[in-house]
Amino acid sequence: MPHQPDTTPRSGLTEDQAKARLAADGFNELPHTKRRSPLRIVLDVLREPMLALLVAGGAVYLLLGSREEALILLAFACMSVGITVVQEARTERLLEALRDLTSPRALVIRGGERIRIAGREVARGDLIVLSEGDRVPADALLLEAQALSADESLLTGEAVPVRKLAGPATDARPGGEDQPMVYSGSLIVRGTAIAVVTATGPASEIGRIGTSLNKLETETPHLQRQMRKLVVVFASLGAAVSVAVVVLYGVLRGGWLDGVLAGIAVGMSMLPEEFPMVLAVFMAVGAWRISKVRVLTRRASAIETLGAASVLCTDKTGTLTENRMTITALRLADGTSAVVGPVLPAAFRELAAAGVMASAPEPFDPMEKAFHSLAKADRRDGETLPGAGRTLIRTYAIGADLLAMSQAWEVPRGGWQVAAKGAPEAVGDLCQLDGPARAAMTAQVDQMAGAGLRVLGVAEAAFDGPNLPDSQNAFAFRFLGLVGLSDPLRPSVPDAVAQCRSAGIRVIMITGDYPATAQAIAAEAGLQGDRVITGPELAGMPDADLASAVQNVTIFARIMPEQKLRIVTALKAAGAVVAMTGDGVNDAPSLKAAHKRDDGLVG
Repeated sequence: MPHQPDTTPRSGLTEDQAKARLAADGFNELPHTKRRSPLRIVLDVLREPMLALLVAGGAVYLLLGSREEALILLAFACMSVGITVVQEARTERLLEALRDLTSPRALVIRGGERIRIAGREVARGDLIVLSEGDRVPADALLLEAQALSADESLLTGEAVPVRKLAGPATDARPGGEDQPMVYSGSLIVRGTAIAVVTATGPASEIGRIGTSLNKLETETPHLQRQMRKLVVVFASLGAAVSVAVVVLYGVLRGGWLDGVLAGIAVGMSMLPEEFPMVLAVFMAVGAWRISKVRVLTRRASAIETLGAASVLCTDKTGTLTENRMTITALRLADGTSAVVGPVLPAAFRELAAAGVMASAPEPFDPMEKAFHSLAKADRRDGETLPGAGRTLIRTYAIGADLLAMSQAWEVPRGGWQVAAKGAPEAVGDLCQLDGPARAAMTAQVDQMAGAGLRVLGVAEAAFDGPNLPDSQNAFAFRFLGLVGLSDPLRPSVPDAVAQCRSAGIRVIMITGDYPATAQAIAAEAGLQGDRVITGPELAGMPDADLASAVQNVTIFARIMPEQKLRIVTALKAAGAVVAMTGDGVNDAPSLKAAHKRDDGLVG
């Protein structure tokens, strides 16, 4: 959907204009279902066929005068309902509290003054002020931006932040580099900006995902469908036999009243009251046991299909991985490599120290946090972090013409020490590498990128002039080496994948990340399969070809949210019972479409 052009004056909206737009567009909040009351939860629970059969059986026994049997059945039914209602009501209260905690506040310019307001009160056309650590309250077009980077993993599933540049509005989707749009829910990890809000609430990118959820009908759980069939079969059989007994008794003996009583007795003897009792208690106890490990079961029916799943579709970032960048490989300019461990070899300490000096002292950027973590983990007795004793004087921001940044530090003995990091080719330009050196660096970059690593170049320079130059190109940089970063796999994942495989569950990874990174993580996790289907390839694939491909392919990369939904739909059409897990908003449509999903189990 095209974004509206900027027509807001630089003084921002007035309070009256903001109120008028809020009245026309609604508050800046996502659509969500109303909180279920305890009565609604009880009614939903009683709709379960096996529990309804249990209650019906108890009522019939009570009418026939068998109080002991009736009380036993009704007691188990009440216990099951009570446990389920308490558990689900508790979950609803906690989810409501989480919504309140995650509601961001926004700094806006209204009437020429900067004021802090609740995120839900941001209106279309508001000017918002963004800086490091801010959560973007609404989709907005950048009017001014200084070295701005945003983490859009909530929408894209990619852990690496993307650069943002001010410019005219585009129809680009989240996740692209050098785009002029920032999106609701993303996190500013570097720089500052002023932006004009173009879409709020349901009209925003995250809101459109929420709106699409309302168009999806949640499927009846697999076990529940089987139980309904069983109930219908037994009810039909019992009714047929009861009618036959009544007719035969009345015709042969002439006692129609006695025949009706005999028919009811025979029908009740065929009622499988043990089935609903055992299953109702099993589900209730299952919800209680899961709560003991600090997992909230929003609906008891979410437990039913845990054992029936045949395919598990999983996101990568934040699900298989830890959703944080970690430095895992270092390479010096001469090609010497090191795998990062508890203690760095002495030859690599200069490279690591320069990486920290090229990062913000208190970073929000995941990659800069990784440099600080590396230096902190490698501290030795009596040492201080690199950069101690120096004063940060100036930062040369990354730009569209040079994808590298530098920071100049004043040293106690006089002069400046400058450290740079960025795209390897940009750092190579800063260092003015000659042909052979650049070719060697490119070969190393290709090798590290092939292993699924995000590669940065690092350089340093000394400067003794009286004043710092206006451009980082004026420094005589020396190339120090390359740093490889990755989003590390969770330690428990390989064992979990092996357990799924032993249980007959096929695991499929669906991610928005690049194919090389997806393959590297899949290999670490123990996922089998050499073929990778990318989003562009899937977009041109007919449904019949996709239905055939999902039978064998286990890795899908560069996938958009609507494509995740299409994959899940293809698996279901092939007869698979699909489980889906993911932690991003971009996973929501496919989560709701799956048979079993982790939105029913909230950890």
